[in-house]
Amino acid sequence: MALLDFEQRSDCARLNRRFGTLRVRTVLAGAFVIAGICSSILLMPGCSSKGKEAPAEVQVQAATVERKTIQARITTQAVLYPRDQAAIVPKISAPIKEFYVNRGSRVHAGELLATLENKDLVGALTESQGTYDQAQAAYDGALQSAGRDLKAAQEQFQAARSLYDARVALYKQGAIADRDVQDAKIALTQASNQYDLTEKRYNLKVAEGQFTAAKGRLASAEAQVDYSKIVSPINGVITDRPFYAGEMPPGGAAILTVMDLSKVVARAYMTPEQAAQVRVGDPASVSPQDGSGELTGKVTVVSPALDPNTTALQVWVEVPNPGGRLKPGSSVGLTIIAKTLSGALVVPAGAVLTASDGTTSVMVIGQDHTARQTVVQTGIREDGEVQIRNGLQPGQRVVNQGAYGLPDGTKVTVAEPPGPSEKAD
Repeated sequence: MALLDFEQRSDCARLNRRFGTLRVRTVLAGAFVIAGICSSILLMPGCSSKGKEAPAEVQVQAATVERKTIQARITTQAVLYPRDQAAIVPKISAPIKEFYVNRGSRVHAGELLATLENKDLVGALTESQGTYDQAQAAYDGALQSAGRDLKAAQEQFQAARSLYDARVALYKQGAIADRDVQDAKIALTQASNQYDLTEKRYNLKVAEGQFTAAKGRLASAEAQVDYSKIVSPINGVITDRPFYAGEMPPGGAAILTVMDLSKVVARAYMTPEQAAQVRVGDPASVSPQDGSGELTGKVTVVSPALDPNTTALQVWVEVPNPGGRLKPGSSVGLTIIAKTLSGALVVPAGAVLTASDGTTSVMVIGQDHTARQTVVQTGIREDGEVQIRNGLQPGQRVVNQGAYGLPDGTKVTVAEPPGPSEKAD
């Protein structure tokens, strides 16, 4: 009996503990539900005990719209060429007799550079000179003889004419007979015929033609001798001399090359859009790859037609070459200043936002520290700055850093740009 009472009390204790735990869980669950409902009510508009909080201001960096001088620059690569050059090819085929210059020699236009063997040409010139002298003597003799004979015939004709005129006058006066007039007329006719025969006999065209032909042969022989003397057609420097004295250069081979290196020409290929901005006379500069410093020049040629192989336009820039620093055939950096605008409205490039449709805009900071998106039209870009054609006024402030993704109408706080020490950190 005692054992039964003990077991019943144990079961009752277990039931009490189980139901007690259940009551605790129920109370806690209810407390959590009530807390959740209160939290939801507090988050509803108008239910906060403190009211609505103002949105936080966004910290940005700003720049001022300024008037500056800005330049449109076209930068590309170019290859250097001499301003002028001549590959000298002899006009006659003959062995080289002597050179008077070496590679690197500075020469002037008309200076004798080399001679070719020309003994046969000198002999032909002497023969042509003799033929010319003979033809000239024959022509001069025929001319003198014809002159004398024509002069005598002309004098006889004039005398006969005077006699006839005088007898006609006397006949009219009744001083002479008609027979005397007829005799004078016959004499005049004979003198006239003799004068005509003399003119025909001395036809100088044959002698003149022989003389002209001899003169032409002499000029040709002189030219052949002159061709054996190689002279420089330009001022410059000897850059190539591939043969030696005594050698026979093949036909069409250049025995000397002269380059004018006082100026060089940088030739670059550009797209039609780039070349459309360039004009002859635009200032330009070249930058050698050895870092020796820029040299300035100007545009001299803008090709009017596309290159069929590259579908690009060739632009030439002529640059002085003091001391021969620039070497033809080398590549250089080329910068052309296509346009210069003074007093243009300029903002940093980081302030310009570009939409997917290509529209450009900036975030303008108003007096109330509110950033407003403003559509602008851009122009020239140079060294991290952009020209603004319209949409802004000088003195306005725009968001320079932090504008990307910034909603229109956002309150902003302008932060000071970091100092040199802060950037280093």
